[in-house]
Amino acid sequence: MSGQRALQHWIGGAEAAGDGHERIDVVNPATNAVIADAPAGTAADVDRAVAAAQRALPQWSAVPASERAAAIARIADGIKGAIDGFATTVTSEMGSPISYAKVMQAELPSQVVSSFAAIADGFAWEEELGNALVVREPIGVVGAITPWNAPLYQTVAKVAPALLAGCTVVLKPSVATPLTAALFAEVTAAAGIPTGVFNVVYGAGSVVGEAIASHQGIDMVSFTGSTGAGKQVSIAATNTVKRVALELGGKSANVILDDADLQRAVDIGLEFAWLNGGQTCAAWTRMLVPAHRHDEIVELAVAAAASYGVGDPTDPATRIGPMSSTAQQSRVSGYIERGIADGATVAFGGTGPVEGLERGAYVRPTIFANVAPDAVIAQEEIFGPVLSVIPYADEDEAVAIANNSIYGLGGAVFGEPDHALAVAKRMRTGQVIVNGGEFNLTAPFGGYKQSGNGRELGRTGIEEFLELKAIHR
Repeated sequence: MSGQRALQHWIGGAEAAGDGHERIDVVNPATNAVIADAPAGTAADVDRAVAAAQRALPQWSAVPASERAAAIARIADGIKGAIDGFATTVTSEMGSPISYAKVMQAELPSQVVSSFAAIADGFAWEEELGNALVVREPIGVVGAITPWNAPLYQTVAKVAPALLAGCTVVLKPSVATPLTAALFAEVTAAAGIPTGVFNVVYGAGSVVGEAIASHQGIDMVSFTGSTGAGKQVSIAATNTVKRVALELGGKSANVILDDADLQRAVDIGLEFAWLNGGQTCAAWTRMLVPAHRHDEIVELAVAAAASYGVGDPTDPATRIGPMSSTAQQSRVSGYIERGIADGATVAFGGTGPVEGLERGAYVRPTIFANVAPDAVIAQEEIFGPVLSVIPYADEDEAVAIANNSIYGLGGAVFGEPDHALAVAKRMRTGQVIVNGGEFNLTAPFGGYKQSGNGRELGRTGIEEFLELKAIHR
């Protein structure tokens, strides 16, 4: 493709050519056109980035926390000033609809960075405990490995608290979304982040991710992605006994109680199931409903689904764009076929191409009714716009179904407030939204079970990147 952008790694505060000669194409999933390419990074590239981060660590960690916070605030301002650029970049790389991309893929990350900067002043970097002085110190060089579905958000949720803690960072973004990482690197440079404090190495997880996870010079790995890939990161990190923070998959349940406002529960529930084309780890992909109101709720869901237009992600009216790639399109389509084969009822959508959009990686948003709790589509993470409506007999069964998953990342409950809160407390998951409550950027975010370990956001997000030292006097 003539004129497409050719990326280079970002090492030591400047663009750096890769050690090898192989390149990885960046494909627009709406058109299947190649829009850029990036170097296929090697272990040698990781070595150079780690060396740069190690050289920068002593000076950066010695910068007062208030000054590091000011630098983080400048990054937030830089993102805010480039919202349109970030949004269009994410849309072109992974197909996120532009209206969603502006708010969730660009504005939200800016707010996340600002939230960390605001915490710094009141953070207990040191505290007295009897005759001991407890000191919180940067863990060192951090390897951050991020996915394609929310490329800027996932980057700042790791990089901002790591830099605030006094760490230096080597980032490996997804091979699908390197342009977003390149734009973020430019923002960090404009914000005055010193040379070597933030570095980017592009490439495959099996090469660059493996090298980061196993590297002797990296003190911690923060990974977001699939549960399977997270397990591989943990294994690779074993020999160096480094800290590993994992934010992995999910199969979140939206429990609609008998005393809920059904219209509100369904409208918000469908929105959170299909945000970003269903390509979010905390998507509410299981809608648990009272059996005697199943058909009524399915009708409401189907009516709501009619407003989810599928189309060109650059059109502000589009609510669901393409899947991130043809591989993801095939994966989601396969799950829809499996749901049908296993006997679930297609209430909306189903198999087959989206008319007029055959060129891109599109699927038909689908609602399955009368889904068995142990069905494949009710147990495995699909990562697409597929909702399973699961009936339950009583509240105890609803809780049992919600907890019957290898995952435990997100969830929701709708009902009379005290009743809904009581049910939320019984759910084995890292966060629960009750009656559509606003998401709090300073509350800890992370999962139970195979949804990972560790927490992001807020004070706990900073603590992930700190070591504790007790000085007894």
